[in-house]
Amino acid sequence: MKEKRVAVVAIGGNSLIKDEKHKTVEDQYQAAKATTYHIADMIEAGWDVAIGHGNGPQVGFILRRSEIAHKVEGMHEVPLDVCGADTQGAIGYALQQTLQNELQRRGIHKPVATVVTQVLVDKDDPAFKHPTKPIGSFMDEAEASKRAEEMGWNVVEDAGRGWRRVVASPIPVEVVELEAVQRLIEAGVVVITVGGGGIPVIDKGQRELVGTAAVIDKDFASSLLARLIKADLFLISTAVEKIALNFGKPNQTWVDRMTLSEAKQHLKEGVHFAKGSMAPKIEAIIWFLEAGGKQAIITNPENIGRALRGETGTLIVPD
Repeated sequence: MKEKRVAVVAIGGNSLIKDEKHKTVEDQYQAAKATTYHIADMIEAGWDVAIGHGNGPQVGFILRRSEIAHKVEGMHEVPLDVCGADTQGAIGYALQQTLQNELQRRGIHKPVATVVTQVLVDKDDPAFKHPTKPIGSFMDEAEASKRAEEMGWNVVEDAGRGWRRVVASPIPVEVVELEAVQRLIEAGVVVITVGGGGIPVIDKGQRELVGTAAVIDKDFASSLLARLIKADLFLISTAVEKIALNFGKPNQTWVDRMTLSEAKQHLKEGVHFAKGSMAPKIEAIIWFLEAGGKQAIITNPENIGRALRGETGTLIVPD
């Protein structure tokens, strides 16, 4: 019997929006279709796959609609954790349908399912005392002050463009639906899970979970999932074909292969990877490899197949 090879693939939420002119649901569906075509290549090559994805732009759209509906029609606003759940369903639907259709086209019978996934964070995580993640629309100072007083929001002035709400970005500590996800993978199901980093929840005590206003990094959550299910491969699908050292500088250098120690050193130097983009990806991979992971790859969606064959992408391995 052929041994299972399990991969966790993390897809960026921005990868479903190609540019400013292509943001509609249909546009995102077509982008999902292009991505899942390459994931189907992995499956055809014998990989069992769990898919994580980002949701930053999509949560922003939901919040904006909610704010407009509240102002214009007096409709209730949608809490941030519920926005996350909404995006897990909608993005999961696009990914599972396009992947199902592509597998069907290839004559591969393999079920695909989306699990609306909660991710536990520590209510005492220091991030809650120093929220930094901007969400929602810009406000004037008067509205920001009112929201802060009446709703307990943390608000900051954003470079002269107005005021915005900021929330915490805590470290994920547990995938609540892990057992269900594991059983699905063992049964041969492609699972879409920890969408948007998971719906952030805290434990009020005696295992009573409740949603909290926070944003979990999707690469951190996907790394946690990969560690917990002991995945053979952690693949981050992003906007670039390979990692670059000194990115955007005259001495920029593309990297084909990197060891765990090299990744840690480059991250420590603080000059190679941008904090809001590549740095958390490298950190997520470091955690995976330190926990016994065998290999990780960073590449863009269209090069997933080539990266798995060692033809492109950046491969990061234990020492």
